[in-house]
Amino acid sequence: MTFSVHGLAVARGIAIGRAVLMASSRVDVAHYFIKPEQVPTEIDRMRSARDAVIDELQRLQLDMPKDAPHELAALLDVHLMLLMDEELNTSVVHWIKERLYNAEWALSSQLEIIARQFDEMDDPYLRERKADVEQVAERVLHSLKGTGSLVTKVTRPTRPQQELQLGDTDVPLVLIAHDLSPADMLQFKQSVFTGFVTDVGGKTSHTAIVARSLDIPAVVGARTASQLIKQDDWVIIDGDAGVVIVDPSPIILADYGFKQRQGDLERERLARLRHTPAVTLDGQKIELLANIEMPEDTAAAITAGAVGVGLFRSEFLFMGRKGDLPGEDEQYQAYRRAVDGMNGLPVTIRTVDVGADKPIDEVRRDAAHLNPALGLRAIRWSLADPAMFLTQLRAILRAAAHGKVNLLIPMLAHGSEIRQTMGLIDQARHELDRRGVAYGPVHLGAMIEIPAAALSLRLFLKYFDFLSIGTNDLIQYTLAIDRADESVAHLYDPLHPAVLRLIADTIVECQRQGKGVSVCGEMAGDVTMTRLLLGLGLRSFSMHPSQILSVKHQVLRSDTAKLALWAGQVLDSEDPASCMTT
Repeated sequence: MTFSVHGLAVARGIAIGRAVLMASSRVDVAHYFIKPEQVPTEIDRMRSARDAVIDELQRLQLDMPKDAPHELAALLDVHLMLLMDEELNTSVVHWIKERLYNAEWALSSQLEIIARQFDEMDDPYLRERKADVEQVAERVLHSLKGTGSLVTKVTRPTRPQQELQLGDTDVPLVLIAHDLSPADMLQFKQSVFTGFVTDVGGKTSHTAIVARSLDIPAVVGARTASQLIKQDDWVIIDGDAGVVIVDPSPIILADYGFKQRQGDLERERLARLRHTPAVTLDGQKIELLANIEMPEDTAAAITAGAVGVGLFRSEFLFMGRKGDLPGEDEQYQAYRRAVDGMNGLPVTIRTVDVGADKPIDEVRRDAAHLNPALGLRAIRWSLADPAMFLTQLRAILRAAAHGKVNLLIPMLAHGSEIRQTMGLIDQARHELDRRGVAYGPVHLGAMIEIPAAALSLRLFLKYFDFLSIGTNDLIQYTLAIDRADESVAHLYDPLHPAVLRLIADTIVECQRQGKGVSVCGEMAGDVTMTRLLLGLGLRSFSMHPSQILSVKHQVLRSDTAKLALWAGQVLDSEDPASCMTT
């Protein structure tokens, strides 16, 4: 039966495919595809883990005290029976052989199917037996975590996209999950998935941001999608409307298939603009830069026609490492690859911005912060750990010897933070001098993402060569909205008069002082905001490479002189959104 689930549209386009459910088990489950030649090894891992749990339960039976409740013995018998069930084992082997799932993923996928079967049973007692299946599966998953190097490989893959190949099958797949962390998302970059849906998240949560970086349709904040959608269901993801259609009829499939082809044609038309200079109708040159997460993303930036990298989110080098932070040489090599990949074009590297919805590892993720968005994150975290910060600064300065590098500091608010940061940058240079290590000059920039910073522009411009407006956090902090919380997502408003005033004043003050200014938040890549930002005087936009051509199309059709008058009216309006359609 066809039904739909509604959420927030965060990455445009249409995706049609079979549903792949990411495990909702309490155990941290690795999800990756294996190569065909790894199938026998993966099946052996699965069987070895199962046998280990069987041995463990049998030992418990033998060592059970005589006064133990008889229900406990019966429970162990049930668990042993489930472990020895050939149908369960055959089904798990099927997922490994046919879909090339790793053992953990295969087991959790089959667990989802079995759990739904129990949920549909009429007998309350039988429905409750689902917990037994889950407990058995979790025991096996725990056992699998200690078998072989593949799990470790997935926890911190060197090239995650190499792990995520589907093999010989060409069935389109879409990912359904309760939530995806940025580290999870990195594992799915350039993967086989044609789209994804999550139960939670807002339009500017980092899940949504990385979704757009994948350039695939996505819907977040779909609440119960992972509970309603079953493994292998046919699913349509409408990334334009924020709708997920499950088990679509042939007529609906045909309609969305047509929309999908239309989208492909539109992308082909935009691709012709790649080498066209971004110049407005009245001759204003506009700088279109790329946001990247990994050095390898520079290839997409070049392909899209970016004239540089406006934001390299260096924190993605730090994530998923279980507390083992990258050293100076590892970071230097990564930054140098980004610089080399841009072929002489400038690269802006933001120092590590972790915390809130970008925890650096599971330990920090589980820490009991009352409000992580207002806690020890970004530059606050860096200044609290000078040794770590100096390591990163030295690596960035060394990479600057190979090309044009801008150094961007996130979440500054206080003059004391600025002076501390400047002192540590000088210290990093002195340390490289003492070691006789070559380094290059960098332009220094600050993120304007806290209202206090936007209201202290003269202080900031005294120290920095350029400013970069991070609209995601600026909106969040100005409006007191948690951008990762779908329950208040409707209040997140980039067109709020206060937000627009802070953006406009930052642009004007930078122009007055002859300093560079760009927008690197999601507003920069939103084509519905392009004309307004141009009218407010912005001449530098930084966005994901997939958004560059669409924004360039808007730029080529714009007259900034006319837009300035209209933008002034929007800025003075009590309801700016009502002016956007004029």
